[in-house]
Amino acid sequence: MNSMTYMEEAEKALLHTYNRYGVVLESGKDVYLYDTEGKKYLDFAAGIAVCALGYGNEEYENALKEQVGKLLHTSNLYYNPPIIKAAELVKKASGMDRVFFTNSGTEAIEGAIKAAKKYAYTRDGHADHEIIAMHHSFHGRSLGALSVTGNKHYQEPFEPLLGGIRFAEFNNLESVKALVNEKTCAILFETVQGEGGIYPAEKEFIEGVAALCKEKDILLILDEIQCGMGRTGEMFAWQNYGVKPDIMTVAKALGCGVPVGAFLMTERVAEKSLVPGDHGTTYGGNPFVGAAVSKVFEIMERENITEHVKEISAYLWKKLEELKDKYAHVVEHRGIGLMQGLQVSVPVGEISKKALEKGLIVITAGSDVLRFVPPLVIKEEHVDEMCEILDGILAEYER
Repeated sequence: MNSMTYMEEAEKALLHTYNRYGVVLESGKDVYLYDTEGKKYLDFAAGIAVCALGYGNEEYENALKEQVGKLLHTSNLYYNPPIIKAAELVKKASGMDRVFFTNSGTEAIEGAIKAAKKYAYTRDGHADHEIIAMHHSFHGRSLGALSVTGNKHYQEPFEPLLGGIRFAEFNNLESVKALVNEKTCAILFETVQGEGGIYPAEKEFIEGVAALCKEKDILLILDEIQCGMGRTGEMFAWQNYGVKPDIMTVAKALGCGVPVGAFLMTERVAEKSLVPGDHGTTYGGNPFVGAAVSKVFEIMERENITEHVKEISAYLWKKLEELKDKYAHVVEHRGIGLMQGLQVSVPVGEISKKALEKGLIVITAGSDVLRFVPPLVIKEEHVDEMCEILDGILAEYER
């Protein structure tokens, strides 16, 4: 079938919950993707920060093939070696004590919310606790995750949502303090806001919230689903600040394309939190995803991916700064590591679409931000190629 036929078949069969771009992707190699017509695309989206190792990594693929030949699934009624190894590796990288593997980031958020509520219930003996989340945040689309997502556009059709959620202003410590009361059990935010427009937490803010949580026995939950797994130059973004959460969530690049997420917690939280019967999953943590997670950590550590991210992200920053200085309609550049954004005053969706036509995949964040979350293995030549394409597009708006 040609690409048009594929798209027509998809629109007849799939629920229309996405306004997809008019391209049918078929294969990938290194940091490039190819459609069914053979056109090549430089990928600066990585499947929304998922494909950290790029495409066609032979070692990673062989690990999956080997596990397929052994065992895919057993359920969590039994132990399996791959997920035990994966758990040890994610604990070592994060310094956390306990891990629960899920199928997605949204499920990780759901688990984190339940863990925080159970901790407070065990401590206080009652169940009417509240969580403080942030405006302009994004944590997922299930009802619990949606309840802590600070965007009314996403929430309104599905109300009433989970009660007891209060919203503060990200990077405004006083707005958080103003919401804290005797019912507050957790404060939840993305260490770097992604969908909200690429806003890293300010050092004073995250340190202040952590101190507030420690003082009042409130749990700090950090969402590392998009910004974790090496993307900021540390394995987890909070490690840039030296502020360790009580609970954290991770997904996306955790499996580099295999659907897997996790929520982790300290031993202090685990001792007063979820016990048998409180939470579960049929697929989460099966042998197949365990093999994927283990191999991702092995490759990242051996290849020193975080150091590479620090080096290449500095180069990306420099090149995007040049574009910002060159064009008046590029109004701001922000981000950290390989999670950067250009805020523009021209239609950002048009820019993304024109880029795709020219063989560059770059996605948006919020209503006016171009988001750059490429595979972590990009090189300077790929940054140059991307900037050359983007420069030509931005120049069109100067005419």
